[in-house]
Amino acid sequence: MSTENIAKKAAEDKIEAQVKTAQAKLDVLKLKAHAAKAVTAVAAIAELVKRKRAIDQKLSELKTSGESKYRQAKADIESHVADLEKSMQAIEANLPAA
Repeated sequence: MSTENIAKKAAEDKIEAQVKTAQAKLDVLKLKAHAAKAVTAVAAIAELVKRKRAIDQKLSELKTSGESKYRQAKADIESHVADLEKSMQAIEANLPAA
């Protein structure tokens, strides 16, 4: 395996780990929102779940993209993951304390 392929694999693994962490956080947020009967938060979380699915799709595409599109696709995914994490933090901050 070439150094370039190893670097790509490491980057993909890092992003996958971030996406898995985001999924776990979404699951916890859903539980907290339902427990708090926070209807607005539940709706916002449902939207975040859609955004996370879009990230999953982009990650699949990243793995098969050529070199010319790889860097831009990777940057886009990282940006989307960061936005998702910020949105989750905002929702969590607005949930009533358990």
